[in-house]
Amino acid sequence: MVAKSKKKPLTPAEAKAKAVAKAKVIAPDVPARIGQTPENDLRGLPDVFGRLVEDHDRHRALLAMIEATNGADEERHALFEELVRELKSHAAAEEQALWSTVLRNPETTEFARHAVAEHKQIDKMLDDLAARDMGKRKWMERFGDLKEEYLHHIREEEQEQFVESAKILSDADRQHMRAVFERRKKEEKAAAEMTPKLKIKAIA
Repeated sequence: MVAKSKKKPLTPAEAKAKAVAKAKVIAPDVPARIGQTPENDLRGLPDVFGRLVEDHDRHRALLAMIEATNGADEERHALFEELVRELKSHAAAEEQALWSTVLRNPETTEFARHAVAEHKQIDKMLDDLAARDMGKRKWMERFGDLKEEYLHHIREEEQEQFVESAKILSDADRQHMRAVFERRKKEEKAAAEMTPKLKIKAIA
């Protein structure tokens, strides 16, 4: 049997542009100004880390686009629903493809635990936002908290947790993990739903 050829790496600029283009499909007229992103050596790689960073850039674009919408219009609803489905499916697939293995290595257990714990926190923030009125100013304030938390999370992953995890994985591991991630992400996104649930009782 002839082995399949490996995917050619994209340049960082190409990889970022590809990710932003995927986000723009949801609302082509809304600007996606993600600005400067933390530099890393993983963007564009044809393995699990390159694929995860591609998703992160897509999420950065969705966050920026939601901020550029007005009130509870159709674009904000569509973009937020896509963000929810993206973040939930991404986290579940990342945990199966990468962190389930990394957790078993004493050198990287703590990195994996930290990443998974932050996934749960972000999930709760998404559910809380889904339960609130998108047209209210307070919603955008809470969304700003989510954006700050998520950008912090993916910056840590890209600059610390992925870097340390890559040290214990072979090229074959990383290729296999990408395949697992792709399969699980597709399945999870097809099943993902908005699950409105307030973190605390609304005061106002």
